[in-house]
Amino acid sequence: MPLYEHVFLARQDLATNQVDGLSEALTKIIEDGQGKVTKTEYWGLRSLAYRIAKNRKAHYVLLNVDAPAPAVAELERQVGLNEDIIRFQTIRVDAHESEPSAMMRKSDRDERGGRGGRGGGFRGDRGPREDRGPREDRGPREDRGPRPDGGFGGDRAPRAAAGGEE
Repeated sequence: MPLYEHVFLARQDLATNQVDGLSEALTKIIEDGQGKVTKTEYWGLRSLAYRIAKNRKAHYVLLNVDAPAPAVAELERQVGLNEDIIRFQTIRVDAHESEPSAMMRKSDRDERGGRGGRGGGFRGDRGPREDRGPREDRGPREDRGPRPDGGFGGDRAPRAAAGGEE
């Protein structure tokens, strides 16, 4: 039988056990069509790139499906009718991954501390300021002389002195 990966996004206001119930209902649809769901992964409540049907977040779920095409067509029809599911996508694949999906591996990396190890910043672990040597301070403004553009940004005129107009 053909192999598929089916990902659906459920509304953000559903509880996790309701999302599990949706997964079980979809599994039953596949099993009624002489197929089977080999793996179910709950990826969690994640932010969406843009709002979908007034939702800023969604519960993401992956189903690895081994079923004939009519069973998958019935699955997609039922998912399209379900108001709790805001998006879905089914892709035919050559083989299912035996290890956890990339999304699950990513969450494992996030739990270990991200890229930099300490706080997950994009610059990595640079250590405390005193370990990096002295900071080259440019000194106060008056020590550096006037700015090349006349001392004011852009084409703005200088402000009048406080206390009244001239």
